[in-house]
Amino acid sequence: MRHENAPMSDVESWLADVSKGDRRRRAIDDPYLHKFQRRHFLLYNVTPGALSLVACGLLFVRPVSAIDGALFGALWLMTGLGISAGYHRLFTHKSWDAPRLVRATLAVWGSMAGMGPVISWAAIHRRHHECADGEGDMHSPNLHGKGARGRIRGFIHAHFTWMARHPYANVAFYAPDLLRDRTLVWIGRRYHTWVAAGVLVPTLVGGLVSGSWWGALTGFLWGGAVRMWVVGNSIWALNSVLHTMGSRRFQEHPTDESRNSWLLALFAWGEGWHNNHHSFPASASFGLDWYRADLSYWFIRSLALVGLASDVRVPSRKKITDYENEARRNAADGAL
Repeated sequence: MRHENAPMSDVESWLADVSKGDRRRRAIDDPYLHKFQRRHFLLYNVTPGALSLVACGLLFVRPVSAIDGALFGALWLMTGLGISAGYHRLFTHKSWDAPRLVRATLAVWGSMAGMGPVISWAAIHRRHHECADGEGDMHSPNLHGKGARGRIRGFIHAHFTWMARHPYANVAFYAPDLLRDRTLVWIGRRYHTWVAAGVLVPTLVGGLVSGSWWGALTGFLWGGAVRMWVVGNSIWALNSVLHTMGSRRFQEHPTDESRNSWLLALFAWGEGWHNNHHSFPASASFGLDWYRADLSYWFIRSLALVGLASDVRVPSRKKITDYENEARRNAADGAL
């Protein structure tokens, strides 16, 4: 997975119209879309990084306040769960279900992360699973050559620069189910409003609680820009780091280079169990074992306890064990 960057939400209807004549067309490589991709990249990827440098520079003037820390933590949790539990596990893979209000809330939280409208994100991620480090995977680090230079170029591409320009997954092909969801379409069309809310809310709270313009500025920086940058890098690392290094519990198919990292799992809402996820994409649990850190799965199970989540899908222990044994046999056969 990765930050699934997408063009502006106001072109989603255009994409659906373009693809009506050929719904089997899996990706659209069009200069019109590239213009929106570049704009999105500069606005929601590059700018938060630059503002994060400003925030770090201001630490020499005044340290981070408790209010700033609370705003960062609250927005980090909300938007991270919106992407991980919502965009990824609920909408893209349908590994669990929820009432309309919960679905809408997670779609809004995910939108506030600035990673693209939910339907676009899901379409791109479904294509990523289909191609998995092969031709058509728009953010694989493993398609730029085997030498050191190729590896470095691939890593940078997978982590960041792919978002500036890439073939766009056809939403009519990859996400027709989500296009039929009127709530998601309504939320997607207001994508920029939700991103703006994710920045303005901590600005207002910081200013009102502190009673100062300085509090508003640092609330904007730490609850808005820095939070977006940290959440973004956590997700982008799944594309770059976890398709380059880490442990492999399963072997999905010959081209799939997905890896696991317990460290990224701790800081990325359980998403660090990336190889597990590629092997069982329909599972709401990425850790697959109770003792593996998976904040999003714990969140989903908590919702289930109070009746706000249903049809939570997790593979049986036998299925996991059988798949592990098969992976070991394949590895042994390959070593011969």
